[in-house]
Amino acid sequence: MATNVPEAPAGANFFAWDANLGGLLARVAPDMVADHGERLADFGAWAGGELDAQAAYTDRWAPPKLDSHGPDGTAAGTVIQNPRYVAAHQEAYRRGAIGLAFNGDAPHLLSFTMGYLLSQADISVHCPVTMTGAVAYVLDRLAPDAVKARWLGELTRMDGAAQSAGTWATEHHGGSDVGATTTVARADRDGWRLDGLKWFTSNAGSGMALATARPEGAADGGAGLGCYLVPDTTRDAARNAWRVRRLKDKLGTRGLPTGEIELNGAWAEEVAAPPDGLKTMMEALAYSRIHNAVAGCAVQRRAFLEALCWASHRDAFGHGIIAYPMVKDTLLDMLCEGEADLALGFEAARTFDLALADPDQVPWLRVVTALAKWRTAETGVWAAKQALELVGGNGYTEEWGTARLYRDAMVLPVWEGPANVQALELLRAATGKLPGDEALGERVGEIMAALPKDLRNEGAMLRRALGDCRSAFKRVRDNPAEGPVIARRLLELAATAVAGALLLEEAGLGLADGDARKALLARRFMARHFAPRGDVVQPPDPAHAAFDAIIAVQPVAA
Repeated sequence: MATNVPEAPAGANFFAWDANLGGLLARVAPDMVADHGERLADFGAWAGGELDAQAAYTDRWAPPKLDSHGPDGTAAGTVIQNPRYVAAHQEAYRRGAIGLAFNGDAPHLLSFTMGYLLSQADISVHCPVTMTGAVAYVLDRLAPDAVKARWLGELTRMDGAAQSAGTWATEHHGGSDVGATTTVARADRDGWRLDGLKWFTSNAGSGMALATARPEGAADGGAGLGCYLVPDTTRDAARNAWRVRRLKDKLGTRGLPTGEIELNGAWAEEVAAPPDGLKTMMEALAYSRIHNAVAGCAVQRRAFLEALCWASHRDAFGHGIIAYPMVKDTLLDMLCEGEADLALGFEAARTFDLALADPDQVPWLRVVTALAKWRTAETGVWAAKQALELVGGNGYTEEWGTARLYRDAMVLPVWEGPANVQALELLRAATGKLPGDEALGERVGEIMAALPKDLRNEGAMLRRALGDCRSAFKRVRDNPAEGPVIARRLLELAATAVAGALLLEEAGLGLADGDARKALLARRFMARHFAPRGDVVQPPDPAHAAFDAIIAVQPVAA
């Protein structure tokens, strides 16, 4: 039986407990681990303890509220948040979740890793951290020097007084079609004035935001959009002319204020003029998509821990339920999917840093980000459901962490572009000007070439999947009209193939060191997704015999 498993994940150190994450980071970012390993351990303890307790409290008892009018009856639109949430949100910044990547030599991978730990406890804190990082990235890389100098430091400070930020792009009539923006930007003597309604803005009431708007007289569509920084105060420190008119009543992420923002001549500074405004906003969303991907990995990890803790301490029909074969199957399935997706999500995260230094990495970054964003979110919802079902009736109640986890997980497929948007992004990256399909083939081909003979059957499955991807890409190049017809199926195939390839890569490295643990998980993953459906009666899975070691992330003799 799995030993030394607590009764619940709450209170645990989410970094120290995650040996699989530690091994992955030691392989792909040893310098980061050497420089920031202790910081990550402290962060993991805070996330599993104080942050997690705050999340449960805020979700059930103290979600944000809207003070719609001031004492004199004038419209206020002020968001009120409970002190524990505010303190936890600020603590994430103080600990460097944003600032370290901009104020020192830390890679963005460190921020993404902290985001992974945040979402195991509270997506409602990780979301604003995500958007703050995205806005900081745009200011750092794309904003005019004066705008960067004035505002970037406010987002990246680590003294407990950082501002947070949002991205205001969605409008009621447009949804994902940002090019349909109707918010108007008017040139003013000291900047710009924005008028419009942003329909779905997370982190409503934040200190500043990036917003899309169309300057007067600009062209229709995306080419006519500019991108603007909207602070909460004007240049002369007066309250800016925007307000939250309503907070959304959401399924999940109840601790996070999401609202409708009215811009009534709000003062703004131009970050990018048309035709570069939409492209600039998309740079922010691309950064956020990687955070979304690691959040999907985090939900899978937390779901697995909830299920493991329950199964390790629950007796039924005279036995601990973790001894039952179907419970073992559930836990093994959650683990193999979770470790494959962690490899995929962190492939996108580390490639982000590589692409900053090497433009040749951009095609792969575009492709793997779309794949990771889609797959980790979908599997995150699946994993949350598995945990809730395994816990049973208790898991369905709000007293249990699985209920909030399931509700919060549902936002991940929606945020930063749902499945259809990611499928179209894959087509653009792989069959447009960027050779993303070649980058995908090279990355998976590199993995296949290095696989040991012990994984030849799984390598053959992967080879067939890669061949199907290449055929689909060629078909779309030859017949572009077919792209939208097959895009969703191609997205699913490519994402699962790359996740499986990355898991097989880890399995090969493990076998070279005499450890078959990853190989057992990789074989299970490939069989789940790529093996022909066989008879109901199958030979015993060797992973069952090594169950305790697999769960404990201990070596299994090859």
